[in-house]
Amino acid sequence: MSRHRLASAGMRILVAEDERFLAALVAEGLREQAMAVDVAHDGAAALERLAVNDYDVLVLDRDLPVVHGDDVCEQLSRGGAPVRILMLTASGELTDRIDGLNLGADDYLAKPFAFEELVARIRALARRTGRPLPPVLERAGITLDASYRQAFRDGRALALSRKEYAVLEVLMRAQGAVVSTEELLERAWDEHIDPFTTAVKVTMSKLRAKLGDPPVIVTVPGSGYRL
Repeated sequence: MSRHRLASAGMRILVAEDERFLAALVAEGLREQAMAVDVAHDGAAALERLAVNDYDVLVLDRDLPVVHGDDVCEQLSRGGAPVRILMLTASGELTDRIDGLNLGADDYLAKPFAFEELVARIRALARRTGRPLPPVLERAGITLDASYRQAFRDGRALALSRKEYAVLEVLMRAQGAVVSTEELLERAWDEHIDPFTTAVKVTMSKLRAKLGDPPVIVTVPGSGYRL
């Protein structure tokens, strides 16, 4: 999917971090924010995933093995890759921040960091990748506040699961355009999802039930869904 279509999709993130516990912690935290997250533990694996998947933001540890984080960043920058890069490092020195930005990183965050700040920086970077949309989306009586991951219909709070929220966000960001099942899988799940899964159909059924009547999500036969 091309980058200019971000306005019709949720966020997909690649976390490139060799500290496996930290990588798992960050990935799970971002999934709690209804983001689709993949993980790579070295620079070579990160480049492989970036070559085949379309990410909004790369959370890149600077000291990656196999291919150093600096080299990953430089290759992406030199090749004109549209992904936004948030570089992580154990050093917060000014010279290190400048070096990282000069390599092509869009932002820089020193370890240890507050998870809330990481999320805020990722969302800020993702907004730069396409036509800006307001953090609060409204359509068909539904209000979605991406900053706080809250959704309402006609003032009624919706108790949505992570996937239900992610699917709703993708549909709302599409602004009335049809979103295919393939696109929903790409934007709301991750690379490990089975392309033949019924996850979208099941999640859509649950989401429709929670949204209530009158129905606002339309199935477009052979094409996908539209809100």
